[in-house]
Amino acid sequence: MVEQQIIARGVKDQRVLDAMRSVPRHLFVPEGLIREAYGDYPLPIGHGQTISQPYIVALMTELLRVEPGHKILEIGTGSGYQAAVLGHITTNVFTIEIVRELADEARGRLTQFGFPPNRVICGDGYAGLPSEQPFDGIIVTAAPDHVPAPLVEQLKPGGRLVLPVGETFGHQELKVIEKQRNGKLIETNIIPVRFVPLTGEGVEHGVGR
Repeated sequence: MVEQQIIARGVKDQRVLDAMRSVPRHLFVPEGLIREAYGDYPLPIGHGQTISQPYIVALMTELLRVEPGHKILEIGTGSGYQAAVLGHITTNVFTIEIVRELADEARGRLTQFGFPPNRVICGDGYAGLPSEQPFDGIIVTAAPDHVPAPLVEQLKPGGRLVLPVGETFGHQELKVIEKQRNGKLIETNIIPVRFVPLTGEGVEHGVGR
C-alpha cells in the first residue's frame, strides 16, 4: 500500500510514511471488508460515512505538516483511522464525530493506540473545539460547501487547516488554509476530491459564511 499507492504518488514525509506503515488499516474497516482494507479506494463504514482512500489520508497528513508535540484537531472521526495516523506522529490529537455510534466505536479502537477516551468527542465539528484552542493544525475529513470560520479562528498563527470544500455531488477541491504570523490567510487548492458532506448545525444554518 505505502510503496504502490502513496510513495509512487509523491508523498515524501518520512513521519507520514512511517505512520501509514505502522497503523493497521484492517482494524478500522467493517469485518466483511477486511480483505479490501488496503485497496486504493475508500470503503463504507456505515451511517453513510466512509474511510478515506489510503493515498488521501497520507496526502492530507503530509499537507498538515504535523510534528511531534503539535496539537491537532480532526473533524470527522469516522472509523478513527485518520486520527490513529495522526496519533503516530503527535500524541496531542483531538477528534470530533457527529454520529454517536461511530464516535463510540472509534473511541474503543483508538484507546488501543494510546488515545485518552476524552479526546474522542461526539459533537458538531463545524464549531471546532474552543476549549482546546489554539491548534497547530486542523484536518477535516468531510466536505463543507465553504470554509468554516470557527476552524480558521482556532488555528495558531503559523497553523494549517486542510479540508475538502465543495458541493455534495459536484466539484470539491482539497484546500490548505495557512494562517500567517500576522493573521493573514493564504489559501491553496491542491487536487479535486470527493468526500461525504460535513453535517451539523453550523452547516445547516450557514454560520460563518
